[in-house]
Amino acid sequence: MRILVTGGAGYIGSHTVKLLLARGHAVTVYDNLSFGHRDAVPKETLVVGDLKDIDHLDQIMVVNQIEAVIHFAAFAYVGESVTNPAKYYQNNLLNSMNLLERVRRLGIPRFVFSSTCATYGVPTAMPITEDEKQSPINPYGNSKFCFEKMLADYAAAYPLGFTALRYFNASGAAPDGSIGEDHTPETHLIPLVLQVALGQRPHIEIFGTDYPTSDGTCIRDYIHVDDLAEAHLLALEKIQPNQGNFYNVGIGRGYSVREVIQVAEEVTGKKIAVKEAPRRAGDPPSLVAGSDKIRRELGWQPKYTQLRAILETAWNWHKAHPKGYGDK
Repeated sequence: MRILVTGGAGYIGSHTVKLLLARGHAVTVYDNLSFGHRDAVPKETLVVGDLKDIDHLDQIMVVNQIEAVIHFAAFAYVGESVTNPAKYYQNNLLNSMNLLERVRRLGIPRFVFSSTCATYGVPTAMPITEDEKQSPINPYGNSKFCFEKMLADYAAAYPLGFTALRYFNASGAAPDGSIGEDHTPETHLIPLVLQVALGQRPHIEIFGTDYPTSDGTCIRDYIHVDDLAEAHLLALEKIQPNQGNFYNVGIGRGYSVREVIQVAEEVTGKKIAVKEAPRRAGDPPSLVAGSDKIRRELGWQPKYTQLRAILETAWNWHKAHPKGYGDK
């Protein structure tokens, strides 16, 4: 297929682009590089552009005869979304609607959306299934939730099929070390822990040690970024007109903050200094994916089911690229 990947120079997007190209698809990456990296994708695939530039976006899709869209482009900092919700609704919702409307007008039949488990808010049961009530507790989660609803309405009215993938904690890096995780600012636990191992940070902060979990720290489901990429490809291949599907994507097992630190020490051979801090508002004690639906309906099976294997790929990337793509 001829596929447009918005935000394709970002973390999850670039790993998905790598997989799509390996499977023989023709890929056009559309990214404004505000968070993505030019070196994360082959230069011949990259078009620098913004979703708000509707005419440019339309031209790119027409010229490249796009047959499917995978939509990653979004702002994704929860705290910032609370202090500046306008930024998130403008980009994650309104700009995404501009993209969707162009897709409709051009008759592009397949659309895969990068959603999030943040649409669930604080879940009532664990593991979280797709039947869990969606009650986002921040503008970031709400912007994704609203676009999910928009997709469903479009698919009901127009000959468009879509899949929305609700991620849990994306982690790891390409096994060959070619691409990996590089955010500014960095907020994800695994790269922050590895930065301590590299001597780039004095310690890792644990926010809350009194949660009702086995060791008092938050538990999260860590999904390798290549397994996420595979989920996008499988979703794309199975889309049908006028149908929409929603899938959780996680390994179905959670690891606590202290477990992540312990395994990181084993993988790196370094002592990770820890500083305990109070809980952060809005952090649920545990978030674990119920991924039976995507396994059953799409045949998805994660290759990385153990935290150690995920951390090993991340450590190989960060050790070889301590400044991320700035080392290239």
